[in-house]
Amino acid sequence: MKRLVFLSLLFIAIAGYSLLSCKQKTVAPEKAIAKTLLTQVDSFVHAIDVLNVAVASDTVSEKNLQKLFLQTRIAYKKFEWAAEYFSPLVTRFVNGPPVQEIEPTDNQVFEPAGLQVIEGYLFPKYDIGRKKELLERLTTMRSRCDKYSKYFTNIELFDWQLFDAAKLEVYRIITLGITGFDAATSQKSIEEAATSLSSLQQVMAYYKGKNDTFQIERKFGTAVGYLQANTDFNSFDRAAFITGYANAMTTAITELEEKLKIHVIRYNRLLNQDAKTLFDTGAFNVNAYTLDPYYFTSDKKVALGEKLFYDPQLSGTTTRSCASCHQRDKAFTDGLVKNTAINGSASLRRNTPTLINAALQSSQFYDLRVNTLEDQAQAVIQNKEEMHGSLVVSVGRLWKDKAYREMFSAAFPRQSRAGIDTVEVMNAIGSYVRSLVRLNSRFDVYMRGDKTAMDQEEINGFNLFAGKAKCATCHYIPLFNGTFPPMHMMMDAEVIGVPASLNDTAIDGDLGRYNISHVPSMRHAFKTPTVRNAALTAPYMHNGVFTTLDQVLDFYNKGGRRGMGSKIDNQTLPFEKLDLSQKEMSEIIAFIKCLDSK
Repeated sequence: MKRLVFLSLLFIAIAGYSLLSCKQKTVAPEKAIAKTLLTQVDSFVHAIDVLNVAVASDTVSEKNLQKLFLQTRIAYKKFEWAAEYFSPLVTRFVNGPPVQEIEPTDNQVFEPAGLQVIEGYLFPKYDIGRKKELLERLTTMRSRCDKYSKYFTNIELFDWQLFDAAKLEVYRIITLGITGFDAATSQKSIEEAATSLSSLQQVMAYYKGKNDTFQIERKFGTAVGYLQANTDFNSFDRAAFITGYANAMTTAITELEEKLKIHVIRYNRLLNQDAKTLFDTGAFNVNAYTLDPYYFTSDKKVALGEKLFYDPQLSGTTTRSCASCHQRDKAFTDGLVKNTAINGSASLRRNTPTLINAALQSSQFYDLRVNTLEDQAQAVIQNKEEMHGSLVVSVGRLWKDKAYREMFSAAFPRQSRAGIDTVEVMNAIGSYVRSLVRLNSRFDVYMRGDKTAMDQEEINGFNLFAGKAKCATCHYIPLFNGTFPPMHMMMDAEVIGVPASLNDTAIDGDLGRYNISHVPSMRHAFKTPTVRNAALTAPYMHNGVFTTLDQVLDFYNKGGRRGMGSKIDNQTLPFEKLDLSQKEMSEIIAFIKCLDSK
């Protein structure tokens, strides 16, 4: 069977046209692609076996072990696009992050596993004392590959899925690949991205017989050439790659799918399936994290939600509204380290975050304790320190107001209305917050093709942000928050060792995510917030400890609190110093300022 696949592919290469050109000899693209995937999985398994034998032998040098590992990861990158799309749960254990992950909805714990973990055993130095652990990791990873083989043997693939998966892989390269997310130590992510794109180029070639795909093949080819010619991680021009190559590839994939009239099965997710690039106006779906279509936003819900947002009747004292702490002229923050509790006796527990683009997060609050904007609204209104309100009491007040009765009836039409449901209040406020999505900064304009929107200092800052400074390995492009791309199903919580004060060597005592999950690795873990509008939303961190972006950059440049000498065993932020110069930090800040919404 494998020999037949090889001969078929060889025939395509020699003949210069797809098997689709002859109906009698046609092999459907999705069938041929599935066979190629099986061959690639076999090659990956073989690479794991070779590395396993080398590690077990004790005679192979560190340099050769590292080389074999890089070859193993290259073998994986050839089918990463399909592995991530069709079998994400398996892939979590083949190329998952090297830290423990907690599923926000049910607190399920995922232990570190796969290539990113194994890289830590071999780079920058091979620790032979951990040989037994390394062999166990390799064995576990290899065992997962059988599920890939079963899937691609038994499950039917569809054209629309292949196009969707291909486009998502380009997005993955933009957001995770060229930023060094899964090659943090070896820094070989540029070469690996070239391998992934070469594989996608072959996938797209299967559709040549249906339409002239020379243009799409050329776009993939030139992108691969650019990557292969510019492999140095720190000097790689990410802005040039995205605007000059990556956007063209995802646009070409989308347009080819449209020309072929491929029937697409659509579903509710954050990144719209018909987006041509990550930076399109409307690329992101504000309703993605709603419970069901009943909660989808509408103009009438937004108008009602805005009125409620500014109405102090929702608080127990009728003196505080949502807008009291989320002020429009401060990018929906309040400019304070911490606001005051409603009774005026003490400060609130945490700093007030911006609500701009809050709809583009899969979980809310610094500790990720709720998953919808509706639950967030309810939690804030009924929190004794924040608003000390009661939704049940509030709806009674609102129903007495004729204007509110009319607005609720228009926003939530139903027969025989005799009152207001508390869910309607929550959904109206949630809908208003969804209307606050703003992806219209100068950065967005630049990425959409206007090269005058950013100057060279800002472009340099973006390239540093997404490269040497490693900011984009947590603040993912283009949302610059911690919603993990490109599927955006999970939200990151990181431990960076935020200090209690600028002059304090101890970290802040707030346990963050641990209070919700009770998982030890989550002690002092907090949501990765968006960097968009950061120039307008000081002070920073959950406790408001930093008052300027310069202080924030200095903290990260030193490797967080552990990099500064404190003992934090579970810090997820790499604690090696970044060695950013003052000029480089100034360029990063210049870039952050061009993320301000218009």
